[in-house]
Amino acid sequence: HCDNAASVAGWLSNHPKVAWVNYPGLPSDKNNALQKKYSPQGAGAVFTFGLKGGYEAGVKFVEALELFSHLANVGDTKSLVIHPASTTHRQLSDEQKVKAGAGPDTVRLSIGIEDVNDIVADLEQALSKV
Repeated sequence: HCDNAASVAGWLSNHPKVAWVNYPGLPSDKNNALQKKYSPQGAGAVFTFGLKGGYEAGVKFVEALELFSHLANVGDTKSLVIHPASTTHRQLSDEQKVKAGAGPDTVRLSIGIEDVNDIVADLEQALSKV
């Protein structure tokens, strides 16, 4: 999980359609030193990132994924995705969503144990559609 998540987070952080990645395993993350201190074996498999294009891009991206399951669960052995603003947090106001970390551009991934090349390929094909 952790190795796959680190690879995917690094790949996303360099993608032109991605505005930001919140993953403490990235050297550029503000919490990287704390992650290394308290979780030296890895930063986990769940993280968020922001898509350029906001809400509509998030919805299209999730709908375009093929390998990922669109579920609110986290920590499974299979890769999962959710766009909180259009699902779990949709009843909140826009201001409340942002305060809760579920802004219109936010996508949450739970990276599984599939081959990392398959995970990245699925993300790439979905990003090409937004």
